Amino acid sequence: MTSILNYHTETEIQQAVDTSRQTFRSGYTRPLKFRRHQLQQLWRLLDENTDALCDALYKDLRKHKNETILGELIPTKEEINDALEHLDEWAKDEKITPALVNKMGVTCIKRKEPKGSTLIISAWNYPIFLSFGPLIGAIAAGCTAVLKPSEVAQHSAKVITELLPRYLDSKAFLVINGAAHETTKLLENKWDHIFYTGNGTVAKIIMKAAAVHLTSLTLELGGKSPAIIDENANMTVAAKRIAFGKTFNAGQTCVAPDYVLVTPKAEPKFVEAMKKAYKELYGANPQTSDSYARIINNRHYHRLQKVLTENQSGEVVIGGQSDEKDLYISPTVIANVDRDDKLMEDELFGPILPMIRVNDVDDAIEYVNSRDDPLALYVFSSNKKFVNKVLDSTRSGGALVNDTLMHVAEGNLPFGGTGPSGMGNYHGKHSFDAFTHERATMIKDLNPVSEALMAVRYAPYTSTNLKVARVVLESVPRFKKNFVLKHLKWIVIALVFGIGYKRFA
Repeated sequence: MTSILNYHTETEIQQAVDTSRQTFRSGYTRPLKFRRHQLQQLWRLLDENTDALCDALYKDLRKHKNETILGELIPTKEEINDALEHLDEWAKDEKITPALVNKMGVTCIKRKEPKGSTLIISAWNYPIFLSFGPLIGAIAAGCTAVLKPSEVAQHSAKVITELLPRYLDSKAFLVINGAAHETTKLLENKWDHIFYTGNGTVAKIIMKAAAVHLTSLTLELGGKSPAIIDENANMTVAAKRIAFGKTFNAGQTCVAPDYVLVTPKAEPKFVEAMKKAYKELYGANPQTSDSYARIINNRHYHRLQKVLTENQSGEVVIGGQSDEKDLYISPTVIANVDRDDKLMEDELFGPILPMIRVNDVDDAIEYVNSRDDPLALYVFSSNKKFVNKVLDSTRSGGALVNDTLMHVAEGNLPFGGTGPSGMGNYHGKHSFDAFTHERATMIKDLNPVSEALMAVRYAPYTSTNLKVARVVLESVPRFKKNFVLKHLKWIVIALVFGIGYKRFA
């Protein structure tokens, strides 16, 4: 397929970097009025160009309009609404109650300051949501940003490139297009924060580039997110929700359930429930359904086909059909997969669902813990003890009980991974925090009374001063406090004041 996306030159890349840095240093993006206006403009971009954005995503991924609006546009607009509603609250200085040693003549605050000139490298599977989500955080925090959309979803990247300068201030927010070479050139520059969404292999390259300048990072990655099913769970509901999570965007979702852990007793019931669920969602032949998306390109199609053909175990019990010309792979379920099969090596990122048999919940937990920490972990059970045992005994970026994907839509929850599935998080206020530096600030007065209280810290050091200082500065644990100690401290403070006052009078 001929590219419709024009890549930027090295000169244009450097100009964008310089503009972003100079604009931030000028203080241009700091006023809340400016931030609020840019957020409103981004909302208008989404609202006034819904058809163009849906058309681009259809061309890239064959996404149905409903899926684009519900999965990309509405969540992005809600993130903007949240930021607009709470911006004043998020950005204001936060007063901190000082410790006893700083009680007199001291004000302690946390200033919410923008990190600076930032780079956002987005992914292709949700090209609008994953581009604009971090951008909302950068705008709200008062940063400037250079946005690098994924060249893989080229129609979406093209429409972002065309629309963004029409709505946002191009001195502060710029778009750079390209592939590995252009991204490398961007990473050669010093940034104040880098936000990357993608895979772990590229994330390691970005971390190395960031390490040169000790640049802070947010890495939103992925991994093999498991679904653990209690054999006593409602299989009909569990299957419908897993089928939804596995085939939304044709499984090309970083938090899609990657595999299922189920007991031999429950496996037949789950398979039958999945067959029914897929038929309800996409009919007898999903290829003819306009609600079922396609694989992004030939490279990813062949990657998934290779995984299917190279697996050494398991039995295809649902689906298995494919069509290269249509970039179609049917919703596929493979039962009784070996734990070390090729299917279990890397994140599948497609509509293929392996099932692994486990003896019980302990066996499932042991298997999950033997692998990298996933971005999401799903548990299906109405038994609180079962659920709590899984949650208490495993690690993951996020967890969802009795559903899939929907925790991503909850803006008040932090979204992010742990270890190989990512670092840092965002959504809602957490997006603002990702691009904000909390600057610890202490303001003291210069009057002689407060100076007298601190006299014991100065040389020449004496044993008496040390004893007094320890009583004043060293807190007594709550379990050791009693009435006498509480009042003794204030007596000693009075003595220190007396000593200090005489010394500095």
